[in-house]
Amino acid sequence: MSEPAVRAARPLVVEVAKLPAFLRRDFLIALSYRVVFVSDLLGLLVQGVLFYFVGELVNPSTLPTYNGSPTSYLEFVLIGVAVGVFVQLGLSRVALSFREEQLQGTLESMLVTPTAPATIQLGSVVFDLVYIPLRTIVFLAVMAAVFGLHFEVSGVLPATVLLLAFVPFVWGLGVLGAGMILTFRRGAGVAGIVGVLLALFSGAYFPIALLPSWLQTLARANPMAITLNGMRESLLAGGDWSATVGDLAIVVPLSAAAFAAGLVGFRTALRRERARGTLGVY
Repeated sequence: MSEPAVRAARPLVVEVAKLPAFLRRDFLIALSYRVVFVSDLLGLLVQGVLFYFVGELVNPSTLPTYNGSPTSYLEFVLIGVAVGVFVQLGLSRVALSFREEQLQGTLESMLVTPTAPATIQLGSVVFDLVYIPLRTIVFLAVMAAVFGLHFEVSGVLPATVLLLAFVPFVWGLGVLGAGMILTFRRGAGVAGIVGVLLALFSGAYFPIALLPSWLQTLARANPMAITLNGMRESLLAGGDWSATVGDLAIVVPLSAAAFAAGLVGFRTALRRERARGTLGVY
């Protein structure tokens, strides 16, 4: 690599090297509240049991097929539950982390350090980016073992790639919520509402075909719906990279747009609060 390229890459390397510190901090905080891990997993398992009994009331003919393969309601909905919870946590975590820093009086101190705002934003969720995928895999594996569900091993990699492509979309909206926190001192509630709406009109809990026709068109344009459908195709019918590439072609630009909008919104809010001298006011 040429010397100019090395100099250009050095600041990026320095910023990335700071992320393990954020990861270690959040891991130690989470470890100090061990009950949270247990209650989190129990909450997911309770949802799984609830949907098992709901599935007993669902007519299998109303469920979609994937590559001609029929599916049970529990298999259908558990993937939706896993992704839906990920979206809820992803939207709220960034905003709440900045709110916590405000309340602790450390936000202004952290933002005046020689650390890029994007590094702080990513650092605030880096623990969740590691924890949530592992949590999702464990949840699906446990439910599959308990209820005898069938997920295609060959579809794990395509489904994971699609989920990772969807992460910047969620993170972008979460960062936008963090900008609202800086400006209005509130915003986590809005993030929660957005998460519920995304899940409701994504087919997470029931097939999109059950919605009114005019809502079906909007729902199919929902990035979460596209991601969910692609993940279900992979996990329930086997890995099909040609279909995954088609979904990625839609999800990646939408994720990039949401990510860019979140960064612009947050930086605009940050400049405004710095100019007004109210960054540390909460």
